[in-house]
Amino acid sequence: MKKKNILLAFLAAIMFLGACSDFEDINKDPNAANEDDIKVQYIINKAITDAQQDPHIAERAFVLYWRRAGRQDRSGGINLGTYNNDWSSDYYNYVSGWMKSATQAVDLAEKQIQKDEFAVEYDRQMTKNLKEVARIWRAYLMSEFADNFGPLPLEAFKGTNPEFSSVKDVYYFMIDELKDAAQKIDVNVKAQDIDKKFDRAYQFDFEKWIKYANSMRMRLAMRLSEADAAKAKSEFEDAAKGSIILTADEMFAVKERDGWDPLAGVMSRPWNALLMSNTLNNLMINLGSVKSADMLDASYASHIKPKGYMGKRFQNQFSTYTNDPSIGFFFDGLHNTIDPRAYKLYAIPGDFTSPDAQFTSEDDLGPLERSVFADKDQNNEIATVNLAFTWNTMPGGSWGDMSAMNQIIGSLYNPILVKKYRNHSQKRVFFASWETYFLLAEAALRGWTTPTSAKEAYEKGIKASLDYHGVSSFYDTYIASTDYNRVGTSVKWDHTAEPPATVEVDIIDGYTNQAAKFAYKFPVASQTSYKKALNDQMTKVITQKFIAQNPWLPLETWNDYRRLGLPFFENMVVENPLTNLPAITKDNVKTTQQPDFFPQRLKYPASLENSNPEGYKQAVELLGGTDAVLTPLWWARH
Repeated sequence: MKKKNILLAFLAAIMFLGACSDFEDINKDPNAANEDDIKVQYIINKAITDAQQDPHIAERAFVLYWRRAGRQDRSGGINLGTYNNDWSSDYYNYVSGWMKSATQAVDLAEKQIQKDEFAVEYDRQMTKNLKEVARIWRAYLMSEFADNFGPLPLEAFKGTNPEFSSVKDVYYFMIDELKDAAQKIDVNVKAQDIDKKFDRAYQFDFEKWIKYANSMRMRLAMRLSEADAAKAKSEFEDAAKGSIILTADEMFAVKERDGWDPLAGVMSRPWNALLMSNTLNNLMINLGSVKSADMLDASYASHIKPKGYMGKRFQNQFSTYTNDPSIGFFFDGLHNTIDPRAYKLYAIPGDFTSPDAQFTSEDDLGPLERSVFADKDQNNEIATVNLAFTWNTMPGGSWGDMSAMNQIIGSLYNPILVKKYRNHSQKRVFFASWETYFLLAEAALRGWTTPTSAKEAYEKGIKASLDYHGVSSFYDTYIASTDYNRVGTSVKWDHTAEPPATVEVDIIDGYTNQAAKFAYKFPVASQTSYKKALNDQMTKVITQKFIAQNPWLPLETWNDYRRLGLPFFENMVVENPLTNLPAITKDNVKTTQQPDFFPQRLKYPASLENSNPEGYKQAVELLGGTDAVLTPLWWARH
C-alpha cells in the first residue's frame, strides 16, 4: 500500500510540476524525475492550493451548499431539504482528492525520513516538519468532509483497506493528529526562501502552523460540546494552553487570483448574485447603536430613516407562514442604525455609482420600479415602489401566489455582496483570530479553564472583526450598546435583559400611505431552536461569531447552528407545502423549530452506493439514520 501511495504521490507531483508556473525555476526535466526528486513541499502545495476550490466546485460547495445552509446567502436550495447529486458527487470527489494529496505528502515524508539519505541537515529537519504540516492540513480536510457527509473511510489513511469510520471516531482521530503533529514540529527550523513559496498560507513559518493546529483543535473540540462534553472540555482546555491564533497576521488565509484555477475567488462567478440573507439582516438591524449617518457620506442622508421606523406595511402581499419577525414590511430607505459591518459586506441596492457595487445598471438586475398587486393575476396594482437606496431581504421557501402579488419578493435589489469579495482580490480566510476569541468566550461561559475571561474574549473577538472590516472606530459605541436587533439580542456583555414581548414602532400603511403605529413582536425564546433565551451571553457570542464569519466561513456558521441552534434562523415560508421539509406546516411554522426544519448534511453521491455497496452500507449504519439531508450528524443537537 505504501508503494502505491508513493507512486500516486509521484504521479501527482509530476502533473503539478508541469501545470504550475511556480515550478518553472526548477532545473529538472519533470518527465525524468524519480521518487527521490520529489519534495514533500510540492505535494503540500498541491493539497493546500487545490482545496481553495476552483470556480466549478466553489459554486457548488461553497456558494450553493455552504453559504445557503450557513445562512450567508438568501435561502433556497438545500434549505428546502433538496440536494443535487451532481454537485454532491463533484464535491465528494474533489475533497477526497485533496485528502489524498495530503496523505501522499505524509507518506512521502515518512519514506524519505526512513531512508535518511538527505544531502544536508536542513533537508532532514525540514522534511520532519513538513510531515507534521501535512498531517495538520489533512485534519482540516477531513473535518470538511465529515461536517458535510458524515462517516468517512478513516482507515484509508492508515494504509489498510478503506472502511468507513463513525463521525465520533473521525473526530477523535483528527484531534489526536492535531495534538501530536503540533508537539512534533521543531520551531527552530527556519524555512529557506526557495521553500517558502510552496506554502501559500504561512510560508512554512512553523510557529504559525502550531498555532493553527491548536486553534483547529479548539474548533473541533467545541464541536463536541453537546455530544461529548467531557472530551470537548479536556481537549479544548489542553489546546488552549498552547500558542493559538490571536492576531490578524496569524490567521490561516490564502491569496486569491484571477483566472479559472483553484486560486480563483470562491465567490467570483458573476451569475451568483450573493444576496444578503434574511437571517443576517435580522441580526444586523439596530445592532450596536452605530448610525448610518456616521458611516455614510452626506449624499445618503435623504435615504436614512428615523430611529424606530419599521417601513411600509403590505401585510396582504407577504406570507404570514414563517416565524420571521420582520415579515410583512418593505423598508423604503436605509436603517437609522445597523451593524457597522453591513455596509462593508454589502452594497446598497441601486447605488450603481458606488465602487463597491458588483452590478452597475438596471440592465444587470432589471427595473428598479416594482409593483405590488391585489391578486395573483397581477390585476389592481396597489402600489409601485422604487428599490433604489432601500434595504430589504426576504426569507426563502414556498411563497405560492404571493410571488406574483409582490414583485419585491423575487427582486435582486437586495443588498449584494460587495465587489472586493468577488473579484479575486482578497485572501480566502480559513481560520481567523476572531474565531479563536469567540471559541474562548464560549468555553469560559461553559466553565472551562481558559486563558481569558468570557467577556474579554468576546470583546476582543468583536474588535478583531471590526478591525478586519476597517470599522474599529465604532468599537466603543458598539460594545456599549443595549439596543436589540430584530431578534432580541444586544451587544453589551452585561446587558442580558430579555426584550419585551412587543415594542411600538412607526410604520406607513402601504395601502393608504398613512403614518401609523405597529406592535412589533420579537421571537419567543421557547419557540426557537435554542429555546433558552434571546439575549443571554451564549446567544451574544454566537451572534457575533456568525456575523464575523461572513463571508468566508459559511460552513462554520452552518456547523454552529446544527450544534447549538444559534443564532436565530427563521423558518422557511410555507405558503405551499415544502415537499422535502414535510415537518414544517402552516400549523407549526410560526410557533416551533426542530432539527428537521433545517438541512443537516449532504447525502452521499449515488456513485458511492453503486461502486462500493458494502462501504456505503457501512457508512449509513454509522450515520445512525437514513442517507438523507435531514439526518443529523453525531455532534449535532439542533
